[in-house]
Amino acid sequence: MAVYTPVSDAALDAFLADYEIGEPRALKGIAEGVENSNFYLETTQDRFILTLFEKRANPEDLPWFVALTEHLAKKGFPCATPVKARDGQALRTLEGKPALIVEFLTGISPRKPNIAQCRAFGVALAQMHKALEDFTKPRANDLGPDGWRALWSARAKDADALEAGLSDLISADMDLITGHWPAPQALPTGAIHADLFPDNTFFIGDRFTGAFDFYFACTDFLAYDLAICLNAWSFEDGAEYNFSKGHALIKGYQSVRPLSETERAALPLLARGAAIRFFLTRLVDWYATPADALVEPHDPLDYASRLRFHRQAKGAEDYGA
Repeated sequence: MAVYTPVSDAALDAFLADYEIGEPRALKGIAEGVENSNFYLETTQDRFILTLFEKRANPEDLPWFVALTEHLAKKGFPCATPVKARDGQALRTLEGKPALIVEFLTGISPRKPNIAQCRAFGVALAQMHKALEDFTKPRANDLGPDGWRALWSARAKDADALEAGLSDLISADMDLITGHWPAPQALPTGAIHADLFPDNTFFIGDRFTGAFDFYFACTDFLAYDLAICLNAWSFEDGAEYNFSKGHALIKGYQSVRPLSETERAALPLLARGAAIRFFLTRLVDWYATPADALVEPHDPLDYASRLRFHRQAKGAEDYGA
């Protein structure tokens, strides 16, 4: 989350007039993350999150994201559910940007998840995948292997400015990963979150209470979503893989949806690909984020460090599977 577009009092009043959620009492920008403008919104009736879509969000994709979260909510999966205006539509326009209000989830995003939280999250991730089995409308992953070259174009010097020789390592990683990436029908596929970091979840103690920020969701390998989460949840201070956390996450996941042998065999490659994806988007954001934005871009070297671990991994067992 972040804030790139400020919202005036007059614009907010006019925007909320189309809803039946009360009068505004407070609007506060949320600084975490890097993609969209997000605000904590309190009205005379309840609390909500208001999002203005920026940067990588394609307005044509937004109805798909809304439909996905509404599907999850109907299945009983805890997620930030869109709030519809009086005309029955959830998507609106505010300050010239596509905008959405979602329900407020109760809980705290863990900064350093513990082992119990990792296991509970693994269970929730598999439950989400199961709940989306009959959500069949596809959306391509714009940040999959086909999109990596475009992100990397003209960025080699930026990588070497962060760490000498890094561009050669990243280029070699991309060549290997894209050359061995599974064919579309090789692994179980479905709707995935694709960005389910700890700061996109809520917990009360060790109990998972919800997921949000589905705006990178797409159709891809289910095991790739798990690989993204292993990168996001199981590394300490960027470089060290916490085997106990990874084992707990995978064990929780498999208690609901066991991995196939094909998925297990592909896990190291998928985890390495996930690290490349987030290294590249963080590298772009590191140099492209406006200086006056209420946001602190994430250090891409965190994912360069993760790649060092993935290069040495031989099998799913190295991740705790």
